[in-house]
Amino acid sequence: MPPEESTYPKEWLSIARKDWGRVDVLLRLDDVDGAAFFLQQAVEKYLKAFLLKQGWQLQRIHNLEILLEEALEYESSFDEYRFSCQTISGLYLIFRYPNGPKSALVESDIEGMKREITGLIEKIEKHFEE
Repeated sequence: MPPEESTYPKEWLSIARKDWGRVDVLLRLDDVDGAAFFLQQAVEKYLKAFLLKQGWQLQRIHNLEILLEEALEYESSFDEYRFSCQTISGLYLIFRYPNGPKSALVESDIEGMKREITGLIEKIEKHFEE
């Protein structure tokens, strides 16, 4: 089945949207670490949804910068979010594994990161409207 006919990318998009919404919910609950984790997860899933829509084969990868590099082959305007992807990608290691680096993040850090990456999310959403 051609990628544009597959519902699989839309399933990833649906999960990405849920994770994106969880960021604000967790911030309201003063769970900054949880919000940071789901911010990384949301961006990862949005990028994977976009790539899957292009026909990309799913890979076990969590590094947003690598996913962004792959996405740039299809949409060069995503490059302006490189620094944000690098920053948010680092959140995965902080919260994924025990004995990893400790977090000193505060709510405003997560809100700022989310604000900076929102343009990328909006661009990906537009690709699914077409």
